[in-house]
Amino acid sequence: MEPTASTKSAAAEDVHEFTIDVPEEQLEDLRNRINATKWPDREVDPSQGVQLETIQALASYWATDYDWRKFEERFAALPHFITKIDGVDIHFIHVRSEHEDALPLIVTHGWPGSTIEQLKIIDPLTNPTEHGASAADAFHLVIPSLPGHGFSGKPTETGWDPIRIARAWVVLMKRLGYTEFVAQGGDWGNAVTEQLALLKPPGLLGIHTNMPATVPPDVSKALASGGSEPSGLSAEEKKAYEILKHFFATGVGYASEMANRPQTLYGIADSPIGLAAWMIDHDVRSYELIARAFAGQPGGLSRDDVLDNVTHYWLTNSGISSARLYWESHLAFFDVKGVEIPVGVTVFPDELYPAPRSWAEQAYPKLIHYNQVDEGGHFAAWEQPQAFSEEIRATFSSLR
Repeated sequence: MEPTASTKSAAAEDVHEFTIDVPEEQLEDLRNRINATKWPDREVDPSQGVQLETIQALASYWATDYDWRKFEERFAALPHFITKIDGVDIHFIHVRSEHEDALPLIVTHGWPGSTIEQLKIIDPLTNPTEHGASAADAFHLVIPSLPGHGFSGKPTETGWDPIRIARAWVVLMKRLGYTEFVAQGGDWGNAVTEQLALLKPPGLLGIHTNMPATVPPDVSKALASGGSEPSGLSAEEKKAYEILKHFFATGVGYASEMANRPQTLYGIADSPIGLAAWMIDHDVRSYELIARAFAGQPGGLSRDDVLDNVTHYWLTNSGISSARLYWESHLAFFDVKGVEIPVGVTVFPDELYPAPRSWAEQAYPKLIHYNQVDEGGHFAAWEQPQAFSEEIRATFSSLR
């Protein structure tokens, strides 16, 4: 599906209004493809991946009861825009608060997420007085789609790594007229946000992350070698080390494939069920949360939440183009990057690893907020929007 944008001007620096309108034949094709799925035999052990019972429950609901139009109406009602930066169309949602002194905030999603991850935090952050906070807590929100993701353009040249994306975000915020702003991200959103912090653009006051890069060099070296943990770790640090060791041993297969051969994944462009299975198996805790939703026991994410996001990937044909970011990036996800500006960290218990306070203090010499919350995982803003919004307000209150 090609983006439909207004044509106010042909100038590259202009920001255009953006309209979302999915042709009905694309939805009919999607349902037909789901119903035509060729299923494998059942797994012989649950650890082998997405279980047949889960994906067949997802398929049944997706092909019959799921209503994209219901979501599209709500999604399209938001203020969507598109602007060309460094030769690539960048789609973004831009919601300005009615409160005069609101602080501009750019929030970046990850994979297999999208701008849909952030929808539940828009009103709490832009309209805080309706959510138990004060006008002094208000934000103007900018929520872009990463290049190759969603309604953003798909780069036709190499080089679009988190560093280049961070530079594009500087241009975006300047183009929107924001002279001071803050930034937030998790997953790839954290990689981009930390690179943004390293650029130290004029006006960037601080950042917040829900998947921080805090692993010290000696710990990173031990993890890479598969050897014993470094001596002198506290109990909290040992726990983080063991979780990371297990994750690197068993949980990065999807990332390795996309980092090495993303174009080989033709199945996720041709089969909606192939795409859905690939996306929901991001990490064990997230998969368990999603599987419960399709077993009639929803937690932080509902069946519709999950399928809004997967359908969004399908309709924009961004399964493979989004995967290329893994190929482009050569950054170590969790290693300390040397961020020197103010940073807030929130640890959600079901994230890929629980960053200890001691590591966060070493990684971020200007750590202005650190908190471990009770619930939530990798898709924190999507799963726990209230807690997430409270953490954003707490982090940036001292920077206003």
